[in-house]
Amino acid sequence: MNSNERIVNLLRQSKSFFFATSNDDQPSVRPFNAVVEFEGRVYLYTNNHNSAYMQIHTNPKIGIGAMLGDDRWLKLKAEVVFDDRISAKKAMLDANPSLRKIYSENDKIFEVFYLTNIKAKIHSNYESPETIC
Repeated sequence: MNSNERIVNLLRQSKSFFFATSNDDQPSVRPFNAVVEFEGRVYLYTNNHNSAYMQIHTNPKIGIGAMLGDDRWLKLKAEVVFDDRISAKKAMLDANPSLRKIYSENDKIFEVFYLTNIKAKIHSNYESPETIC
């Protein structure tokens, strides 16, 4: 399993994870729960009417935190690259069918993006951090 597959599996395992952007000079954090590995990359989604979308366009550097159990958590930093291909949107919707209740591959608000320049570690209160990438 490569590092991106592992990250997707860990995020899915956590069920909800926290996605951080920069809002001017303040952090802005919100829960996310949909992720997919597509073409070897970690993909997430948003819609182009919310603050996360605007903040990512202003500053594409993001952070993600996810609890992996009682004493382990994933800490990730990356940059966002938007992908407007129908195939990428379809992959996200197919992997997360509940999203089809509000989005489609062809609507005008559904946006998918992948992470690049990923730095990810698993932390624990009892062990040294494990570097994923």
